[in-house]
Amino acid sequence: MKRIAIFPGSFDPFTKGHENIVQRAIPLFDEIVIGLGVNNKKQYMFDTESRIKHIQSLFPNQNVVVEAYTGLTVDFCKEKKAGYLLRGLRNTNDFEFEKAIGQMNKDLNGIETVFLITDKEFGAVSSTIIREIKINGGDVSQFVTNLNFLIINK
Repeated sequence: MKRIAIFPGSFDPFTKGHENIVQRAIPLFDEIVIGLGVNNKKQYMFDTESRIKHIQSLFPNQNVVVEAYTGLTVDFCKEKKAGYLLRGLRNTNDFEFEKAIGQMNKDLNGIETVFLITDKEFGAVSSTIIREIKINGGDVSQFVTNLNFLIINK
């Protein structure tokens, strides 16, 4: 049976911290599906297609695919026949939040959550902070690879 993991998130934008988690998980799974969750009620800074192209550009010729999805992550996992959710942890707050979600997903669908602790240089990197820096005209290139793919929503 293939070991397929879903790495879900809005990835608005996909940071070097996200990239680091995926790179470290590649040897652990036969396939990693980066699930770009789309919620039509949410306003994203970067458009969906450019986020997908951005993420795809980071993992050429690897066992990583990128797909947008709507609805429950556990339903996306079923669709993709994934047995694992991949999550990155930056701090204890992340752990407590992700632990509760992981336990609920296990109860709902039997899916296992695999946690990787973020490397220390990415511990303070968050998409929310990066969006704030970008909105205010700051340079985010040290936190995001391949910025040329990202198109800001109008």
